[in-house]
Amino acid sequence: VSSLFLLNRLNIDLKNIPFDSSRRGELTINIPANATWAQKGVTIAGGNGQGGATDQLNYHFGLFVDDDQTVVIADYMNHRIMQWKNGDTTNAQVVAGDKGQGDGSHQLYCPSDVLIDKETDSLIICDAGNRRVVRWSRRSGTTQGEILIDKIDCWGLAMDEQRYLYVSDTEKHEVTRYQLGEKNGILVAGGNDQGDGLNQLNVPTYLFVDRQQTVYVSDRNNHRVMKWNKGAKEGIVVAGGQ
Repeated sequence: VSSLFLLNRLNIDLKNIPFDSSRRGELTINIPANATWAQKGVTIAGGNGQGGATDQLNYHFGLFVDDDQTVVIADYMNHRIMQWKNGDTTNAQVVAGDKGQGDGSHQLYCPSDVLIDKETDSLIICDAGNRRVVRWSRRSGTTQGEILIDKIDCWGLAMDEQRYLYVSDTEKHEVTRYQLGEKNGILVAGGNDQGDGLNQLNVPTYLFVDRQQTVYVSDRNNHRVMKWNKGAKEGIVVAGGQ
């Protein structure tokens, strides 16, 4: 039995919906066509109204689920990253930010996405309001982060099996791949101005990257999901766009 995690922004919570699946990949869950879905989910994070307490969220956006079902959530309007351990549905742990809105190394400003880098035991955070991507260690006692990429209108993040970092840029309408530690990346999707052509994006937000380094992009203002194969000059519409 596997689980699907759904953000419910209007009710300020996160639900865990179990479903039957036969196999689990390292980066993907292979859902069979005859999968049976539970009719009701279980709230595992938030659900106690909008607010800044440790059992609350305030316009949460991106989330990441680790292999031990630890959930980290970009708590956008609280300017922090929250962590829920599997089975603990009452109180979360603040693992980054929560020092007020700001651009200090100890602060975040409207974080929109987050992922866990197991190799370095750290969080990589899209600090959208500060136009930067930052890294925070998950080790106890960490009080500040370090800048990985700056001057970027980031929104979504993804990491492939080779630990390349993918970042969507909502102002340049593109997705760029970075080697960790490098400031300059390689364009992998969009980058041909704002538009609805197959070689264009219009405010790309969240991302997914598979084992073949194929990039799936939520192309928000074009109301579609795009698939960009590795090295492709244009994408393929896989959902929406009508």
